[in-house]
Amino acid sequence: MPAEQALTVLIAEDGAADRLLLAQIVRRQGHQVVTAENGEQAVALFIERRPQLVLLDALMPVMDGFEAARQIKALAGEALVPIIFLTSLNEEEGLVRCLEAGGDDFMAKPYSAVILGAKIRAMDRLRRLQATVLEQRDQIAGHHHHLLNEQRVAKAVFDKVAHSGCLAAPNIRYLQSPYALFNGDLMLAAFTPSGDMRVLLGDFTGHGLPAAVGAMPLAEVFYGMTAKGYGIAQILREMNAKLKRILPVDMFCCALLLDLNMQRGSVEVWNGGMPDGYRLSVQGQVLSALRSRHLPLGILPAERFDDSTEVLPLAPGERVLLLSDGVIDTADDQERLFGVQRLHQVLAENRDPARLFDEVMQALERFGGRPRDDISMCDIRMSSVEERVPAPTLYADSGRSSPLDWSLGFEVRGESLKRFDPVPYLVQLLQEIHGLRARTGNLHSVLSELYSNALEHGVLGLDSQLKRDGQGFAAYYEERARRLTQLTDGYVRIQFKVEPYGDGGRLIIEVRDSGAGFDVQRVLTQPALERRLSGRGLNLVQRLASSARWSEGGRCAQVEFVW
Repeated sequence: MPAEQALTVLIAEDGAADRLLLAQIVRRQGHQVVTAENGEQAVALFIERRPQLVLLDALMPVMDGFEAARQIKALAGEALVPIIFLTSLNEEEGLVRCLEAGGDDFMAKPYSAVILGAKIRAMDRLRRLQATVLEQRDQIAGHHHHLLNEQRVAKAVFDKVAHSGCLAAPNIRYLQSPYALFNGDLMLAAFTPSGDMRVLLGDFTGHGLPAAVGAMPLAEVFYGMTAKGYGIAQILREMNAKLKRILPVDMFCCALLLDLNMQRGSVEVWNGGMPDGYRLSVQGQVLSALRSRHLPLGILPAERFDDSTEVLPLAPGERVLLLSDGVIDTADDQERLFGVQRLHQVLAENRDPARLFDEVMQALERFGGRPRDDISMCDIRMSSVEERVPAPTLYADSGRSSPLDWSLGFEVRGESLKRFDPVPYLVQLLQEIHGLRARTGNLHSVLSELYSNALEHGVLGLDSQLKRDGQGFAAYYEERARRLTQLTDGYVRIQFKVEPYGDGGRLIIEVRDSGAGFDVQRVLTQPALERRLSGRGLNLVQRLASSARWSEGGRCAQVEFVW
């Protein structure tokens, strides 16, 4: 037998002849031998020499083999030190006592060298197997600890990114109950420069770090483009293109993206693969479902991606409820799903919006279900314009480089009108004017309204009166999308003029369109009760700018900002 496989074997036998015989048999097989005359000596020698295998007589003076076996097993701990009982016992009760005391095998007298050698080899195989299992267990535990630590670090970093927006705003309540340490669900919220609130609820395929692969770039696109004032369609296209480029083919992100426009009292929705969201009345009744009409992000190439949205009215106090599929896909012991119908029942019975999440979770618990996925819910209340004014983006330079005497002409026409929104680009240009930086939000709101009016009422010829109620509101934006697809000509021209004015400066914005014009005075003097969901934009422009006037039959708007 090779030296590396030699064992130290403890032989405890009170009979001197048997002890000598056993020692000779074991030594001939290449092992080292330690001998003891009773159980007490055996335990002491075990502590001193730490043998790998023990041959133990069952019946010995001072301390019998049964007690010695129990103590040796306790001293060995997790390591396997096989004990072969040497016994002349042949009744079942005696043999059972050997095994129950910790014995792994037994050998009857008289001793056979061949059988004893075979038993030692078998016990050594078991001992080495146990040692390998313990080593692998420790390696797995260390690796698991390392992975958990990496996930905790990644989660801490991601949470700072994902929750760095306005999820703490007073009109947002949310709940996230992760199925795994690193949540596959993604919840983002931020304000645009003009005060719109953007909210995204996403659900990546899988759990853990693989599910978070696309979360960081998705959050980066969302926050970066929202802060610059890009529209939902542009953000969606960029997110889809980025995920399509970086994710493997079997990964994608279901997403529901909202834009709450406080000025217009509307919510713009894009749902790709998420469960229905719900538009709720002030009293909590379901007004309509925000259904999935698109494929998730990261599946379609750019040329086939559909960025079309649904626009619905949302009055102050009304709410939008978003949820991940962890709610409706929760299953009970019979594999029945909680489902949409039970969710609707919870919504119908809810009387206090602040308790809605608790009531949903309680209903899931009563259902006896076990979550199959992360559970995320987000409840957003439409605020009035006065409730939230986002802080302007401020810059540290002194403004010495600010240009104060220049002009710029910009024209969007034909095919560009269908997809291109010039407002974010122009607002970034205007941020070079140091004196206007604190009014970035107002600039964005005014430019957005002027451009939307020129495009929708001028080039497309849409009548704002269509938005007289909720149904007309949705019809207006459906007609807008239809006319845009059919558009072949037309233009919107934007002219900027910046000049010194008093101790500061003045920005003059002219927006002119190719449309037929409209009766500006009639819209401005229309009573608020008649306007309802239409005609708010012109009054907003007048309120936010230093001055505003319209000419050429409504085809040209001229607005001034003075600082």
